[in-house]
Amino acid sequence: MEQISLNYFQLKITRLSLDKISKIFSKILPIYWAFLTYMLLKPGVENQEYWFMFSGIDKVLHLSIFAALGFSFIATFPRIKFSYFFQIILIYAFLTEILQEEMGLGRSMETLDIVADTIGCLIGYYTYKILIKRFF
Repeated sequence: MEQISLNYFQLKITRLSLDKISKIFSKILPIYWAFLTYMLLKPGVENQEYWFMFSGIDKVLHLSIFAALGFSFIATFPRIKFSYFFQIILIYAFLTEILQEEMGLGRSMETLDIVADTIGCLIGYYTYKILIKRFF
């Protein structure tokens, strides 16, 4: 009986902690998503060469910004089914790439960007799942 009540309280504390995390990210996600949309759709400019730039840096950026988006999204909606999560992020990735091409502001649609976006959102999703499993 004592073990059951201890497990119940641990479960309740864990659930409250996850709800707090979700509440925090529910404020971060819309701001990050709006900023990301702006950055992905703003007019393209010719990049200057810097010491840290290399061929393919844009793919690394796509991967990392979508990893942050995926992490924020799943942290905000931790009970969402994986298939819905994946569909929402993938539709967003396709939509931003299509809009880049159609808006004609110096940006173009690239298939590898969508691949990087997809891998990034999966990294964000699984990073969240691993952290939750490890710390809660």
